[in-house]
Amino acid sequence: MNKKIRIAFFDAKDYDIASFDQEKANRNVEISYFETRLTEETVRLAEGYDAVCIFVNDMVNRQMIDTLYDLGIRLIALRCAGYNNVEIEYAFKKVHVVRVPAYSPYAVAEHAMALLLTSIRRIHKAYIRTRDFNFSLSGLTGFDLHGKTVGVIGTGKIGRIFVNICRGFGMNVIAYDKYPMADSDIKYVELDELWRESDIISLHCPLTDESHNLVNADTIAKMKKGVVLVNTSRGALINSEALLDGIKSRQIGAACLDVYDEESSIFFHDFSGHIVEDDTIARLISMPNVIVSSHQGFLTKEALSNIAETTLNNVEEFMATGCCKNEICYKCGKFAECNREQGMKCF
Repeated sequence: MNKKIRIAFFDAKDYDIASFDQEKANRNVEISYFETRLTEETVRLAEGYDAVCIFVNDMVNRQMIDTLYDLGIRLIALRCAGYNNVEIEYAFKKVHVVRVPAYSPYAVAEHAMALLLTSIRRIHKAYIRTRDFNFSLSGLTGFDLHGKTVGVIGTGKIGRIFVNICRGFGMNVIAYDKYPMADSDIKYVELDELWRESDIISLHCPLTDESHNLVNADTIAKMKKGVVLVNTSRGALINSEALLDGIKSRQIGAACLDVYDEESSIFFHDFSGHIVEDDTIARLISMPNVIVSSHQGFLTKEALSNIAETTLNNVEEFMATGCCKNEICYKCGKFAECNREQGMKCF
């Protein structure tokens, strides 16, 4: 029997363990689950393993890449689509990085709409009231989505599904993408027009140097007064202090957030019996027109199953061939010497 592939699995939660245990049953892999995130203090837990498996809040900087390389780790398997938490360029020629590019775009797009509907129809407030047998409708007036203009930033798989959901509600959809889809029926506009014309703005783009703090004091000032912001992508797309200022000035009518720029030390943990030291998230949650969920958009049975399957496929494919179709390489598609385009290993 072939030697089992040993995976050090960081930031493990009960739902991760259940889905990966089910998926690994008939595979030649062995997984050790660590509750802790992968950090400079915990990275040596990976010693003796073939690969590490990490999530969105496991930060992999240069020092950690060097340490993983020294420990003999040659593969970082992200069980998510985004990879801004890994220094991809520095990893080149040291550690290979693979990801799950599409686990369930429906899960995230549907969660974005769920947050939006909950916010504008005050469903969360009605739920709390009726639990206390308060059936008053005072203060619960919302507005129709039908006929409103929604601006969608990012038209990848999740963004396009969100566009279709909005069209089902009879909304007018405009969109911005640095790389618009060819032959699409989506109406693309420049960002300034999107800020100006949208009643609702939903973010579905990756976090890059260019998109960092895309929503800031200057762009908020260009938006319609009372605009509703939805972010189920990456927290740092929005400058949180500017968001708070926009809410307090009534420029922003509501915010629906599944992500937060400083979420790594807060999200996925229970602080209900503790004082949260992050004043910004505490102020955001205290606002009556802000809904925060803790990076929950991916959390469906279908998505968890797809994440486990694709992640383990990635690991097995790489260990067998040294290549993986879901590898992230900063050179791929950008340089003439891109090895993958010539059918070779990235390095």
